Amino acid sequence: MIQVHVLSRACRFKSCFPHQTDFSEKRSPFSCLSSSRLAFSSKKVYDLDEKESGWTMSRGEAMRTFDYTKLAERSWDTEILSLIAAIHEHKGRQELYVRQKPVELDRLVAIAKIQSTEASNKIEGIVTTSTRIRQLMDDRTRPRDRDESEILGYRDVLRTIHEHHEFIPIRPTYILQLHRDLLKHTGLSYGGSFKNVQSYINETHADGTVSTRFVPVSPYETPGAVAAICEAYDRALRLEAIDPLILIPAFICDFLCIHPFNDGNGRMSRLLTLLLLCRSGYMVGKHVSIEKEIERTKDTYYEVLAEADRGWHEEENDPVPFIRYMLKIILACYRSFEERVGSVSEAGARSTAYDVVLAHVSSRIGRFSAAEIVAVCPSAGRSSVLAAIKKLCGEGILIRSGSGRGTMYVRADAAETPDA
Repeated sequence: MIQVHVLSRACRFKSCFPHQTDFSEKRSPFSCLSSSRLAFSSKKVYDLDEKESGWTMSRGEAMRTFDYTKLAERSWDTEILSLIAAIHEHKGRQELYVRQKPVELDRLVAIAKIQSTEASNKIEGIVTTSTRIRQLMDDRTRPRDRDESEILGYRDVLRTIHEHHEFIPIRPTYILQLHRDLLKHTGLSYGGSFKNVQSYINETHADGTVSTRFVPVSPYETPGAVAAICEAYDRALRLEAIDPLILIPAFICDFLCIHPFNDGNGRMSRLLTLLLLCRSGYMVGKHVSIEKEIERTKDTYYEVLAEADRGWHEEENDPVPFIRYMLKIILACYRSFEERVGSVSEAGARSTAYDVVLAHVSSRIGRFSAAEIVAVCPSAGRSSVLAAIKKLCGEGILIRSGSGRGTMYVRADAAETPDA
């Protein structure tokens, strides 16, 4: 199996811009994009021209164009079109649920925040116990180590996006501010600044050898590249040239290829995915963790990213595998959302926690954990769900196996075998 990771080495370039200190509408270093040329403090000059062909970042003889309107000229296969249609259908139903069941959905939001924070950090190897995660999310403890400090930062940025996404435009200064908050509990000096070291995407092969698979944009090119993709994204969105469900993954793919930070690129990409979806009206990530679904399919996630960055510098890369993957992730989250809300509907508005849990487990196939039942029964508290599971085991409706964190449950009628 191929393991993808990033190595960095020091170089002489420093971050080109300081970050803004708040989410205000102050004039930023990037606000002059209406002019034809933009000079950076590294003495490197980029041409950012808004033409019909989109935004270009030029440096010497090399040029990388960012024009998301060209996505409208592509032919999209039936699978991708079907995924988009299904997501639009689920989106309409979710909006109805939000109006009809606000109390139950508040519980889903709380669960999604915990799962998103845990899963996105876990992808990067940043872990702590489930108990500590819940305590950190509720501000009931202080971080013990670097991992918990980074988890706390993710919690803060996630909370900002949940509560203020409509006031966070897709601009470099705002991205820098989100990154600053992501790392603010770590004490690292580069939080809120673009990278000042060259990063490399390396592959570790089965025989232990390591090879460089992709070299992202250099530090001195990074500010111009981020400015260019933000402007190209905004232009395509304003022109309504392409469905946001295709535009968003294409933007995230370029963001990851630029790899703009010394640390936190993967986490920032997932936070930006949530932000862009919410700003386009796809709110499922607030109620079901997109990050958890990505973590569950982590191997595929890395595989499609490897496909998507091949030939990126020459503009010969194909973002379609990553777009297809993200559409499947989003649709899976919508289906999970309906499943969770449906458990409450089937049990009835006046039902007890026991009724809600019974309604859900009666439709489950295969083994499941108590944590899974807690997640899909938002109208009942954790202790009430655990008590209901214990009662169902006592009544012979569920069968328990294992112990501790390995405890699993299965419906008794599924475990029955015919008499000899």
